[in-house]
Amino acid sequence: MFYYTLDSAKTIEEALESVEARLKDNGFGVLWHLDIPKTLQNKGVDFKQPYHVLEVCNPVEAKLVLEQNALVGYFLPCKVVVYEDQGQTKIGLTKPTALIELVQDKELETTAQKIEETLIKALKEAA
Repeated sequence: MFYYTLDSAKTIEEALESVEARLKDNGFGVLWHLDIPKTLQNKGVDFKQPYHVLEVCNPVEAKLVLEQNALVGYFLPCKVVVYEDQGQTKIGLTKPTALIELVQDKELETTAQKIEETLIKALKEAA
């Protein structure tokens, strides 16, 4: 599976705040926050499902992987989502290990695994 998702008893707002704090505690910062309903509504599209995409980065790891293989930049920074599905808050991410397979660089697989474990740890702490 290329993604990881977990349920949270928190509201969307509480989950977003918690995710950002736990990411920071684990060495990741939020570079960009896309509020999809707000963005679409600003463009005249009626979309009400709460859905947020956070682009997150650990600058030290990003530098290392980009220096080793510039193709990794095609899917950096990592994406974390916080959304509501049938009244349930969900928190998830695209697995770095799934993405790193696309560049076919065995040396980066260990780094991707480490990053994935750290991100999942942060999301579990946030939920």
